Amino acid sequence: MLRHVIAPERRFTQVPNDVITNTRLSHEAVRLYLWLLYAPDVARLSFSEAAARAGLKSSAFKRAKEQLKQEGYAHEWRSQGPDGRWSTAQLFSGHPISAEEARAARDGRPAPTAVKPAVGEPTPRPVGRHPKTNTVKNTSPPPVPPTPRELIPDDLVEHAALVLTSVSHTERRLRLTGRELKELAPLAADWLLRGATGRDLREELRNGLPEPVHHAASLIRDRLTRKLPEAPPIRPAPPQPRVAQMRECAGDHLQPYLFRPVAEEVLCSGCRIERAQEGTVGAARGRMKSGCPAPGRTA
Repeated sequence: MLRHVIAPERRFTQVPNDVITNTRLSHEAVRLYLWLLYAPDVARLSFSEAAARAGLKSSAFKRAKEQLKQEGYAHEWRSQGPDGRWSTAQLFSGHPISAEEARAARDGRPAPTAVKPAVGEPTPRPVGRHPKTNTVKNTSPPPVPPTPRELIPDDLVEHAALVLTSVSHTERRLRLTGRELKELAPLAADWLLRGATGRDLREELRNGLPEPVHHAASLIRDRLTRKLPEAPPIRPAPPQPRVAQMRECAGDHLQPYLFRPVAEEVLCSGCRIERAQEGTVGAARGRMKSGCPAPGRTA
């Protein structure tokens, strides 16, 4: 018959039940997990050093580490420094965490987890609270919807590609391939369509860069999408001058003739010209009958 005793007050390590009941973890993986959880200097202890202390051989250590990585307890990243040398960063968690949560803990960003990383950096990383205990509502505004690609002019996309190329050439942490430039150019062109300048784009992409930048294209895509400015307001069209209604001419026409009067006119322009000519001819005939000389002549 099994009996449980009260755990001692010191010199013991608490192990989650999920690790004990996880049949996907081998005995070597559980032993490596326990040693990483127990080691007092775990913040400066690599996985291989912990395996050596736990008495695991090379092949057993590799299998154990791979199982812990698959279950979300261990995370690794390889990066190349400015001098060209490669280094490996490691992070161990007592509870399974996703790759995104692990990156957030590595970069010092808040993540929706209460897990405290044990391996990877000499100093502890701040992480956020568990979702169930985090009662603070997210008040950040929703992202601005992007403009459909078919509505962005091609010349604007080409100009945006030149801006991204200048950023890629002047900032070594934001180096982009030709394929990445082609994919990101429409997003940058959307900024230009909304009134941003090339200088605005360059400053937005260069300022506040993390160290190191693990994937330049992902960082640029995130900034272009998350910080997309609002579209300029649509200005109403200027009021059109009021157009007068059509009016039927009162002159002599074979058929009713409609014209657009300027004021209170009742005759179309043709009838007004004809009336004016008739008046001039009539006045000349009257002078001839009365013997009066024509204008500009003397008797």
